[in-house]
Amino acid sequence: MQKKQLDELDLKILDGLAHDARTSNRKIAAELGITEGTVRSRIKRMEAEGLVRITAMTNIARLRNPILAYIWVEVERSAQCDELAKQLAAVPEIGFVGKMLGRFDLLAITLVQNHAELAAFLHRRISGLPGVLRTECSLGVNFVKHDYRMSRIVGPELDNGSE
Repeated sequence: MQKKQLDELDLKILDGLAHDARTSNRKIAAELGITEGTVRSRIKRMEAEGLVRITAMTNIARLRNPILAYIWVEVERSAQCDELAKQLAAVPEIGFVGKMLGRFDLLAITLVQNHAELAAFLHRRISGLPGVLRTECSLGVNFVKHDYRMSRIVGPELDNGSE
């Protein structure tokens, strides 16, 4: 299967949408010197091919006392890594899951309001998952840069309580 690629024009269109996905196709077209139809069709193609998804995101800088929690997970056996990553990705409060090289096998990122909430979350949602050998947390306390093009982080106050 051939890997889908974004060309230079696709990247310029995405850059126009990066800071505000509500930017009109007409405005992007004018800035790039192309037609509105070209922008529209390119965006439609990228969405259809699964290269991009346009969505609303929480602005973590506007949340009340947000704490970005990096949850490092060591897996019992390497054969469990993929399944455990899928299970973590299915947890609504987790905005990022990645397989890692180094001391830990997985990294999950979530947003919490305080240490007690993080401890409860770890015990309730992470530690009991089959294959979790141990976890270690790092807390982000000062946001220097959060590029919304990188990921979507959903805060716990947006959770509808379903588990």
